[in-house]
Amino acid sequence: MRTVTEAKPGNEDFGRLSEPFRRELIAYCYRMLGSVQEAEEVVQDVYLEAWRAYDRFEGRSSLRTWLYRIATRACFKALEKSRRRPLPADLGAPETNVDIRLAKRSPEIPWLQPIPDFLFTAAPVDPATVVVQRHTMRLALMGALQQLPPRQRAVLILRDVLQWRTAEVAELLEMTAAAVNSALQRAREQVPLSEDGVTEPAEPRQRALLDRYVTAFETADVDQLVAIVTEDARWEMPPITTWFEGRDTVLGFLAEQMRMIGPTALVATSANGQPAFAVYARDHDGAYRPHALHVLTVGGEGINRIVAFHGSALFPLFKL
Repeated sequence: MRTVTEAKPGNEDFGRLSEPFRRELIAYCYRMLGSVQEAEEVVQDVYLEAWRAYDRFEGRSSLRTWLYRIATRACFKALEKSRRRPLPADLGAPETNVDIRLAKRSPEIPWLQPIPDFLFTAAPVDPATVVVQRHTMRLALMGALQQLPPRQRAVLILRDVLQWRTAEVAELLEMTAAAVNSALQRAREQVPLSEDGVTEPAEPRQRALLDRYVTAFETADVDQLVAIVTEDARWEMPPITTWFEGRDTVLGFLAEQMRMIGPTALVATSANGQPAFAVYARDHDGAYRPHALHVLTVGGEGINRIVAFHGSALFPLFKL
């Protein structure tokens, strides 16, 4: 099978000209689909389709716009046969009894996946651009986007995340400008991008919070978390549907879990523009095995949300 980098008459320049857009297309498709694997597969198909058709590309739009048009069409097609990707909090009320037996894992639910920062962040030429990239990839926002119909989702991403003009979005999606504005208004009512309620602390404060988080889990000392977890903290653990809310409830649950799991080792990483940790639990033979990937939301008052993706499936994706 040919790849998009192989030579073909009239297509010799395609790889060189199109490759700079690959990372942003992965980010776009991830925002649309909520799955890293699906986004990468769609983008690979996009490049293959575009490479095959490049000798017919007439240049009436930019190459970037043309690739986005193909990618959007591919995402719409993928969404026709897939369900929305939730997090546990999207499926029901929090559990208040910390002694309850946890719900069984639900692998049949297509859970929202976290994305490693290195897959979507561009070279930090402009620090402000990097901040915007990270902010518009936050896990809570990705979950909110999943609630929107596909066309509204695309309009919101193109207009408010990628800052495309209304006329450009209308041409890309084959809509009128009025229809784009209407879809954008409805999407903004459900997903206000500029009001996610998260104000990150200064770097020294955040570093101290994260250090204490690591210490708490590596020493199985839940008391370490009391001062760094907010009163309205939320703990989720896909693919388990049970989740908890409120500092006392969350810490009450974690106290028993830490005792059962025992010593752990945490390795720092980042996902969705947020701090994250790969958690390894010590096995009976003394070796440390992948246990979960924790993605943290850190606000000015402390850590207010932890999504602990249980299992080892995400570790290779994060090169762990």
